[in-house]
Amino acid sequence: MGLFNFLFGRLLDRRIAAYQNDLIKRHCDEVENIYKTMRGWRHDYHNHIQAMKALTFRARNQEADNPFLEQLDEYLNSLNQDLTSVDTVIKTGNIMVDAILNSKLSLIRSNKITVNAKAAVPSSLPVSEVDLCTMIGNLLDNAMEACLRQENADERFIRVFIGVLKGQLYISVSNSTGNTIKKQGKTFLSSKDSPSHGFGLMRVDRIAEKYSGYVNRQHEEGIFATEIMLPL
Repeated sequence: MGLFNFLFGRLLDRRIAAYQNDLIKRHCDEVENIYKTMRGWRHDYHNHIQAMKALTFRARNQEADNPFLEQLDEYLNSLNQDLTSVDTVIKTGNIMVDAILNSKLSLIRSNKITVNAKAAVPSSLPVSEVDLCTMIGNLLDNAMEACLRQENADERFIRVFIGVLKGQLYISVSNSTGNTIKKQGKTFLSSKDSPSHGFGLMRVDRIAEKYSGYVNRQHEEGIFATEIMLPL
């Protein structure tokens, strides 16, 4: 019976993992398409604004004392500045990682959580993009869940760093936490009100193990941090 439960559990884990991988892949594709569409709109509207600014300039030369033309020009300048800032928050060098990272960070910011993020991914990776996105997605989901459990919203923050360190892909995600983190031996346990948290940690560990990587988790002074090293 024990062996059956173990094998059934592993089979269930694989099916959930496969479902999550498919979900991540479709999500990345959808977000990537949205970003491409937004860039197209941004380019087109930038051209439209420049055309309108040229018309207001010509109109001002003919009617120099019209205050409405000055206000219109200021308004167009404001729109143009807003459009310039409408782009992906982070460009890592990998389109799929851009999609999942910016999507998650946008959701985190919408929950009034302070974000500090910097990321760069090599063009050539021995790690599957789906596995990498699954790992990043789970780390950020868990970090956001921990922040939202904090009573003081002003103290919520998430820091993300992804880059190459000593010939390895280095991923670091740290977040504020108001609750006591449960730990059994060297293993951090999920919170009772978030059953998905435990599965997320397990997925991260298994992906790291798949690529002979290293996972280190630390909790001290109201901060929970995860560091991952994946050989390149």
